[in-house]
Amino acid sequence: MYNWQRENWPQFKFTTTNLESKIGAIMLKAGELKGKLAALPEDVSIAVVVEILVLEAIKTSEIEGEFFNKVEIMSSIQQNLGLSVLKNPKDKNAIGLSKMLIQVRDEYAIELSEIQLKQWHTSLLGNQKNIHAGKYRELKAPMQIISGSMYNPKIHYEAPPSARVPSEMERFITWFNDPTYLSPPVKAAVAHLYFESIHPFEDGNGRIGRAIAEKALSQGLNFPLSFSISMAIEKNRKAYYAALQKAEKSLEISEWIAWFLTMLIEAQAMADQMITWTIAKFHFYNRHDSILNKRQRKAIQRMFEAGPDGFQGGMNAQKYIGITGASKATATRDLQYLVEINIFKSHIAGRSTHYELIFSS
Repeated sequence: MYNWQRENWPQFKFTTTNLESKIGAIMLKAGELKGKLAALPEDVSIAVVVEILVLEAIKTSEIEGEFFNKVEIMSSIQQNLGLSVLKNPKDKNAIGLSKMLIQVRDEYAIELSEIQLKQWHTSLLGNQKNIHAGKYRELKAPMQIISGSMYNPKIHYEAPPSARVPSEMERFITWFNDPTYLSPPVKAAVAHLYFESIHPFEDGNGRIGRAIAEKALSQGLNFPLSFSISMAIEKNRKAYYAALQKAEKSLEISEWIAWFLTMLIEAQAMADQMITWTIAKFHFYNRHDSILNKRQRKAIQRMFEAGPDGFQGGMNAQKYIGITGASKATATRDLQYLVEINIFKSHIAGRSTHYELIFSS
């Protein structure tokens, strides 16, 4: 039996008594991250916001098994924000996804509505063929989440019949806009589960459901999020689906809320690391950009694109040649120069040498 089939649906039951420290930590960290962004120079702050949106776009799609080119996503977000772009985006799906995420961010303070949800869905999937973008599902066939082969399918979840979707969504939106107090992190957890249980659209429910969690948090905090929820969820993708499917079979959801709060804490830690990384990158270029040649700049940019987790294995001559197209002799000279001016630190292991960026002056 699924949660919507139970007599008291949608009266979720949960206790947060043992979660107060987590809730407090999330609220405190959200304010801290906002403060860090506010203290940055405007151009750096904008760069961080763009990076957060890029990560959210890429990770919320990867959770659903869809993969986008990072340059296309970044260009789409910059274009939708009215910023200058180095390359005009061509991927209409990337443009639509970026538009939806910016709508979610810009409209966080506005009450949730059916019109708003359908606009998000149109932005997200308006370029997809055979998808009724901007409309609730109407098919009579059951909406099921299935894995395995067509001959041996495994049904993980079956949503309420399409005929029930309009009334279920009306009730959900009324609940979401109800001022009855729930702490923002808890409301985000419940809202995401509640929406996913209804599964109102033919496709895109996961991405819009995570956007709803973001909206719930942002409204409660009274400012847009400075972190990507989907980044943490994608890292724990299997656990996410397992926790969600378990919660969809009961109205007692304390375990789900505890799991979701853990993801928020992890997402905030990742954002903190990313903000520190972006600041380091900003100061790095302020100090060194004028003394780098085109090849060196290109190689270092590729290392920065790897993000806080770093460039796997560091830089070496072979990678440098692959990135820049330089000859072996030129690559060796460039790398030695970068060591001499304290931009790279060399590490020798046997016959091989790899290089790491130095951030401190």
